[in-house]
Amino acid sequence: MTGLFRKKIILHGDDQPVEERMARTLSWPHLVALGVGAIVGTGILTLIGVGADRAGPAVLLSFAIAGAICACAALCYAEMATMIPASGSAYTYSYAVLGEVIAWVVGWSLILEYSLVVSTVAVGWSGYAVGFLHGLGIDLPDWATHGPSIGGAFGINLPAVFIIAVVAGLLTLGTRESARINTVLVLVKIVTLALFVAVALPHFDPANLHPFAPYGYGSVAGDGGVKYGVMGAAAIIFFAFYGFDAISTAAEETRNPERDLAIGIIGSMVACTAIYMIVAAVAVGAVHFSVFGKSSEPLALILRQIGQGGVATIVAAAAAIALPTVLLGFLYGQSRIFLVMARDGFLPPALARLSTRGTPARITLVTAVFVSVIAALTPLDVIASLANAGTLCAFVAVAACVLVLRRRDPAARRPFRTPLAWVVAPLAILGCVYLFTSLQVVTQISFLAWNAVGLAVYFAYGRARATVAQ
Repeated sequence: MTGLFRKKIILHGDDQPVEERMARTLSWPHLVALGVGAIVGTGILTLIGVGADRAGPAVLLSFAIAGAICACAALCYAEMATMIPASGSAYTYSYAVLGEVIAWVVGWSLILEYSLVVSTVAVGWSGYAVGFLHGLGIDLPDWATHGPSIGGAFGINLPAVFIIAVVAGLLTLGTRESARINTVLVLVKIVTLALFVAVALPHFDPANLHPFAPYGYGSVAGDGGVKYGVMGAAAIIFFAFYGFDAISTAAEETRNPERDLAIGIIGSMVACTAIYMIVAAVAVGAVHFSVFGKSSEPLALILRQIGQGGVATIVAAAAAIALPTVLLGFLYGQSRIFLVMARDGFLPPALARLSTRGTPARITLVTAVFVSVIAALTPLDVIASLANAGTLCAFVAVAACVLVLRRRDPAARRPFRTPLAWVVAPLAILGCVYLFTSLQVVTQISFLAWNAVGLAVYFAYGRARATVAQ
């Protein structure tokens, strides 16, 4: 039992062997852009429809609740990232503070989170890309635009596979090059959302906000196990806010991690919360939620409903161009977590080798193949909901790490200190646990089954091969 909770001594990036060091090319503007690029995407461009379908106009409250919980988690991440400026995010922090078996569960959950996030965003991008091509008079075969549905026709989402391949290729070129392209695309995305607000705001009709909460304020089970109500919507809209945790995976490639990581994490959360609330308010006010609730491209549909078909085409085009920033952020984070787990012996060590450009090209390509299969064959709402479960687990672990270190080592150097830590961290934990209970039952069961398989892998393969044990 003692071996299950053995802890890892964390080597900072400059303490790693020369052949394992990644190039330090990122500064805080790059990190803010990475965070905004990862956060602002599928949540507002695609999942706002899913959230409105489950909560009605009260989806505004769902955004506020999910954002508040994520803000508490972000403050905890900022403290841990500056204390332990090493790649691996919540997995690394858990290994250093809580012990190996906890770190494995968190790492296994992060594999679920990042892989499914990339798949979800790729499917969301596919919806906008297909809509944009249709506006140009180009129609792809129906079977090539979606995965197989229950009781429906067979299909493979080829556009989703295509965009994952493009982003993976970009990441293998180099971190600095990827960051520059990401910054440009983030600006395109922000301008697009500003255009939507400017065009749709004059059509705001207070009548569209009634009834404000048609499914109530709690979490009510509906058909097919779907959870309706404000909290039911918040549980899936939670997906819209995370992305800042991808910033913490960039610790070894940041020039001044003790300063820049905190700026990147908190700065991106503040900016994105403001953007979300404005866009969501305009969306539910311009058109009744029942019109766009089930759309795969809700903002473009809203614009078409108010007679702005030309602007809708521009928004769909910009979404098709800019949504890959989310893919880039999460595929980047996933490859870095896989890299650290391979260094620790939990994955084949050959996957940890870096290319001549100082990037983990092998693990990036392996990750891309894995998530492409998921994106090609799985519906959007299923993978988004399951991805949230993995994220909630990671957020709980990071908040717990903050509390444990505050008690175990109160005098430790903390370049960033979470304000009111004994209030903020417990709120993050309780909020995440409540959101988990608001997820669909099938999602909860699937998450527990995923971790049961993970523990079997740990005891059969990982535990004996862990570098800490050796």
